[in-house]
Amino acid sequence: MNDKTRLEALSTFLKAKRAQIKPETIGLPAGTRRRTPGLRREEVAQLAGVSTTWYTWLEQGRDIKVSSIVLDCISTALQLNSDERDYLYDLALETKLEIDHSKKEQSELSPSLKRILDGLTYCPTIITDRHCHIVGWNSAASHVFLDFQQIPNDQRNLIQLVFARKELKALAVNWEHFAKGFLSIFRTYYGHYLGDEWYNQFISHMSHLHPEFQTLWNESQVSKAPEMVIEFRHAKAGKMLFNLTSLQVQGDMDLRCSIYTPVEETDTENKLKRLMKRVSMEKL
Repeated sequence: MNDKTRLEALSTFLKAKRAQIKPETIGLPAGTRRRTPGLRREEVAQLAGVSTTWYTWLEQGRDIKVSSIVLDCISTALQLNSDERDYLYDLALETKLEIDHSKKEQSELSPSLKRILDGLTYCPTIITDRHCHIVGWNSAASHVFLDFQQIPNDQRNLIQLVFARKELKALAVNWEHFAKGFLSIFRTYYGHYLGDEWYNQFISHMSHLHPEFQTLWNESQVSKAPEMVIEFRHAKAGKMLFNLTSLQVQGDMDLRCSIYTPVEETDTENKLKRLMKRVSMEKL
């Protein structure tokens, strides 16, 4: 990410977070003369203890010096959570990680990781890299989501599939909520790997192909590991409820394990068992 793109990303993020704060939540009247939703720049500056001019320059994406102390004050003023704060730091302080381009993006999963995947028999599980490229999955994931084996390797990007495949759009009852969860994870990578131009190319490509992507991306949600309940309406199994848990895999490759655990006291696990058995019998 070059400086211009980084500063534009910083500007977009600050504007989005400012717009999401309701004035009445900080003791200000909502008023009828506000031209835009959320706080005004001068109100954020006052809450952060900085000059309006300085904050305006920062939000406009000007290349100015910032300190961690001031960023802490801005984070508090904008009510950022810890993941959003880290994202702000990555962009504002330009904390670049060295990108080893000699490494293959597609990596072989370790035998132990493969065993873990297989052991999660009735928990659909997907493993992705820092580009959200799918590098591993188990049988349950193939039954609930897609048969990833039938998708060419260069098209197995989770973000791309969520927006491009009609099966996934039909699967999630609240598709926007489903997509936002993945985008919030993707944004943490985007801010963390500032030296990787792949992200800008991918975002530009997705924005061109899928207007919904650009709309949701501009909301600037950030979360390293969102935990949520997802409701699916599976074409063959019907209503299914899963808890999504996202885990970081320790090691040389920046891998993430997304595990969908059937919600207890629902019939989800039994439905998944019957689905997997039925499909297995059909293949005989």
